[in-house]
Amino acid sequence: MYRDLDLKHEKRWGPLLEQATFRNRHRLYLSEQTDGSVPNTLVKPRVAAEFNEEARSPFFKKYKTVLHPGEVNRIREFQQNSKIVATHTDCPEVLIWDVETQPNRHAVLGATTSRPDLVLTGHKDNAEFALAMCPTEPFILSGGWSLFIAFSSQKIAQEFCSVGDDSRLILWDARLGSAPVVKVDKAHNGYLHCVDWSPHDINFILTGSADNTINMFDRRNLTSGGVGSPIYKFEGHDAAVLCIQWSPDKPSVFGSTAEDGILNIWDHDKVGKTTDSASSKASNTPPGLFFRHAGHRDKVVDFHWNASDPWTIVSVSDDCESSGGGGTLQIWRMIEI
Repeated sequence: MYRDLDLKHEKRWGPLLEQATFRNRHRLYLSEQTDGSVPNTLVKPRVAAEFNEEARSPFFKKYKTVLHPGEVNRIREFQQNSKIVATHTDCPEVLIWDVETQPNRHAVLGATTSRPDLVLTGHKDNAEFALAMCPTEPFILSGGWSLFIAFSSQKIAQEFCSVGDDSRLILWDARLGSAPVVKVDKAHNGYLHCVDWSPHDINFILTGSADNTINMFDRRNLTSGGVGSPIYKFEGHDAAVLCIQWSPDKPSVFGSTAEDGILNIWDHDKVGKTTDSASSKASNTPPGLFFRHAGHRDKVVDFHWNASDPWTIVSVSDDCESSGGGGTLQIWRMIEI
């Protein structure tokens, strides 16, 4: 399913609303960017999709629109309450929304913006992108400019990590105070754009960088000779990596997107295996890479696995440079692997 919208860089799957034999109905949170003449929006559509060979076209319908104060740079949903989302915009605050109780609005000229249900303060400067939700407790992480953050996905809610333009990977533990627990210098040879902590193994952390690579670190052995020492380096993009995320279903699988317009799916268990080595040599495929989605027209700025529907992904590209404006939202699914 492809849909052209004036999209910002954010969208997230919400809960599975209905499961049937031939069609599943999902909630999806996304943002639409305007030219300033009307308010920016936070949209809650309902998506009904079929992915068998005889299926009809997926169905996409706006269910509710929130007029957001400023551009929506990040959307993150509370795992403890699927009706609550947090957003980051170009201001120091984090905005909390109960999308179920918010009134449905229309983005028209002169319309006032919606009022968030809660405003979290604490930053002195704009905090535009770094936003993460704890999977086990109602905790929110928020960071400032050039930072990207991720909670530990295990039961230790106070552990998290961060990356940034200083090329460092830093591990933190709120139980031990505000000082870093571990600093990994030169985790990459460029700015770090994204990080994700494995929901399946507390030792594995992924980082993506402007050096076009993805590194996989083992927290038990993060450095060598004073600099970062990844256990794997994945090289399959031709431009800066923008987003990475572990699969919610397969412990060894993750996805990555980049400014080259490609979304790659990797399996680190395949690295070094006989079958992987043979196929890689035959087709010049990077080790660990087993699927490539090349349906976007420009840089793929975000994607999200659907936890309720294995191998189903929503991805969005920023097509401003190639098409003069707007973006493309795609909902697609790989075959069962």
